[in-house]
Amino acid sequence: MRAVNVPMRVVLGLPVATPIGKRLMLACIVGRRSGKTYHQPMSYVRDGTALLTPGGGKWKLNLQDDKPVRLRIRGRDVSARPELVSDIDEVDRLLSVIVKANPSASSFVRVPKNPDGSFDRRGLQSALDYGFRIVRWHLDKH
Repeated sequence: MRAVNVPMRVVLGLPVATPIGKRLMLACIVGRRSGKTYHQPMSYVRDGTALLTPGGGKWKLNLQDDKPVRLRIRGRDVSARPELVSDIDEVDRLLSVIVKANPSASSFVRVPKNPDGSFDRRGLQSALDYGFRIVRWHLDKH
């Protein structure tokens, strides 16, 4: 993923909308210990007034509810406050929203599914135990 992220950072950082910006955004996340700003490409889907991102990587450890994060979405900078969702029922619901809006998300969210297409509760709980979260981004109003 590191090799793929390099050109993605460039394209997503452009001040114009690009085709990949429909499903990907660039988050400028400040390291909690280093203070360094990291530019993290990530997928997103809209859910009402919020954005949803699957949070399986360590980058989410730098997020704090009270600290806004700058997001570059479709060539524009916006400020958003992250909410790390860990409640299994809400994660199940939100993960279904993500996969419905972006079916390719299933390929990088490694939670097993039941024959009916729902997420396996044991697999989902295991993912949560290992740190998986859904990040619900609340966009700041300007």
